[in-house]
Amino acid sequence: MRIVSIVGTRPQLIKAAALGPALRARHEEVFVDTGQHWDEELAGVFFAELGLPRPDVSLGIGGGSASEQVGRMLPALEGVLRAVRPDAVLVYGDTNSTLAGALAAAQQGIPLAHVEAGLRSFDRTMPEEVNRVVADHLARWCFAPTPTAVANLAAEGIRDGVVLVGDVLQDLAARTIPEIRDPAVLAEIGQRLLGDEGAFRPGGYCFATVHRAANRSPEAMRRWLELLAVVAGPTRPVVLPLHPGTRAAIEAAGLALPVGVVVVPPVGYRTSLALQLHAAAVVTDSGGVQREAAWLGVPCLVLRETTEWREAVDGSGGRVVVVGLDPDRAWAALERLAPVERSAELARERASRLVLPPAGAAEAIAAVLAEAAG
Repeated sequence: MRIVSIVGTRPQLIKAAALGPALRARHEEVFVDTGQHWDEELAGVFFAELGLPRPDVSLGIGGGSASEQVGRMLPALEGVLRAVRPDAVLVYGDTNSTLAGALAAAQQGIPLAHVEAGLRSFDRTMPEEVNRVVADHLARWCFAPTPTAVANLAAEGIRDGVVLVGDVLQDLAARTIPEIRDPAVLAEIGQRLLGDEGAFRPGGYCFATVHRAANRSPEAMRRWLELLAVVAGPTRPVVLPLHPGTRAAIEAAGLALPVGVVVVPPVGYRTSLALQLHAAAVVTDSGGVQREAAWLGVPCLVLRETTEWREAVDGSGGRVVVVGLDPDRAWAALERLAPVERSAELARERASRLVLPPAGAAEAIAAVLAEAAG
């Protein structure tokens, strides 16, 4: 089967790295990058680190509002699809690139495969929720990562083409963990990011990511900066890979990063996973990071009021906690899950015990598409 795979953001590049080898073993893949997040600092590092091939087509469509991005992506993707004439289009997750790819495929009558189908936060104020709902209702194949996702699709009348495959990110995390389990990996990361091999110690820091558009309003930024100020301590800083757009938004709002927050450049997948595993706790608004933290067994504070990854929360034994932007809730969860005096011990124990089996999602998706091709 000839498949056009469409990505546009860093999380989608990670998912493509997980699925791509299995897909290319059975199919002809044309890899398209819309450019939604494209530059070498933000996305380019993932190509080298994850062994991803460079895109066959790079559209270079970034910047602007969501509507402006989708409006520019649609005619560009239409041209690609007309030239390639694929048997299927494959999209990941819930981004503007996902929505544009789904609409372009539907308009040309090309079957659509949606990876991470069926996820719901039940919050239509989130652009991601709208994107994933539209993609699911246009898809010929809905590849669901969890039983809850299957149930969500059924509740919306979507049953045909729904396949429970597991999570492709778990496949990649399972492959990567042996490379990062030893805390010695922190010395190389510290030297590379901060010029200090001793910058990161097991349990000696918290790892944070904040990137969602909803958290870039002046009021939201003020609140999560206050939360980080509460989480950060003199002996346990918060390490924050800061998106350049977020930094600019903070400065434009006249806000400042609190004392105890150590800013590092955007990091690649392997580095992010290592910094999570050996941290005292993770603080994030990312769906991908909260799942990774759950697999790693790291305490995780979710900076949202709702999440589409309920299994990550419900199956974590209380380690993944939705705290919104409330400093008091965040501090209470952190005190319970990662007391300062035990942080190093807990982090070392976690890394030494960690076993994560692959989900088998990549092979399952490739196999379903191969069967459809006959």
